[in-house]
Amino acid sequence: MSERVYNFGAGPCTLPLQVLEEAQKEFVDFQNAGMSLLEMSHRGREYDAVHHEAMALALEVFQAPKDFSVLFIQGGATLQFAMVPMNLLDSGQKGAYTLTGHWAKGAYTDAQTAGEAYCAWDGADCSYTRMPADNEISLESGTRYVHITSNETIGGIRWKQWPDCSAPLVADMSSDFMSRPVQWEKFDIVYGGTQKNLGPAGMAVVFLRTSILEKTNRHIPRYLRFDLHQAKDSMFNTPPVFSVYMLGKVLKWMKAEGGLQAMQERAAQKSQLVYDTIDSSAGFYRSPVDPDSRSQMNIVFRLPSEALEARFLQEATQKGLMQLKGHRSVGGCRASLYNAMPLAGVQALCAFMQNFQKQHAL
Repeated sequence: MSERVYNFGAGPCTLPLQVLEEAQKEFVDFQNAGMSLLEMSHRGREYDAVHHEAMALALEVFQAPKDFSVLFIQGGATLQFAMVPMNLLDSGQKGAYTLTGHWAKGAYTDAQTAGEAYCAWDGADCSYTRMPADNEISLESGTRYVHITSNETIGGIRWKQWPDCSAPLVADMSSDFMSRPVQWEKFDIVYGGTQKNLGPAGMAVVFLRTSILEKTNRHIPRYLRFDLHQAKDSMFNTPPVFSVYMLGKVLKWMKAEGGLQAMQERAAQKSQLVYDTIDSSAGFYRSPVDPDSRSQMNIVFRLPSEALEARFLQEATQKGLMQLKGHRSVGGCRASLYNAMPLAGVQALCAFMQNFQKQHAL
């Protein structure tokens, strides 16, 4: 195998090498069955064990209370943009949306087609460089839930503290999924795509308060109903076998590494190293994000010119520091430091940034 590079891409995410190697060994012949798990019936005992172990691990590692269920649903977080309002909003009820960046705006756009949704805060005036304070979130009567995007992958901002609202929270946590604890009493639903922190693309993991299923909408297509997915243990249809299988392995790795607390501590340590490098560069590197809203998963930064940014990205790639280019809609650079990104990778990035500055600073 060629030498492993450090993958700072925003998604699909870097995965633990241990997990990849385990999957490689089992890929062709799973548990001496003479075939791959991907070829087996999803109703067979082998996959059934994989599936339910992954469900149990998801609840355990994320420290979800007993009154929460976990669902595995194809379609990623984007499908949940529609499923949430379709299931939760009854006649006369509204969904409040905090528009904090690209993905929050996407959730709001889809919600407007599925029910009555309104904007409770819009960060356009600050170019989506910060999260709102609690007193800036304006709720209307009849609000069933407040939707937040816990971490904006493109803009590089996050909710440092979960907001206090008079209605339950619903959160898209795709980009910082299982990287820090959740105050579960504030939430009815927490969801996210797996491809940014937990595994390969192809699935959303949805945690929901089980009691809300008593009042979810039944007058929508069956696949879009949370209650049916929960009643069938996320096997209403053929599940995304490979995504579930890899999620289970990543969750085992997380548990062995110290669980949620260890992921939170590592995220703080790794992100601080990069932000310190930016802040100590005398303006050579600059972050457009309000310091109180800085993401620990997706660090965005600019250099003095686009020409220097292009050279930075080229030389970084040559050093095995991959996918540091910012999103096409905003440009610049972005380093995604998901759970499986080793400290050594972050240290290599910081050393490269410092050396690059010495060579190119005016």
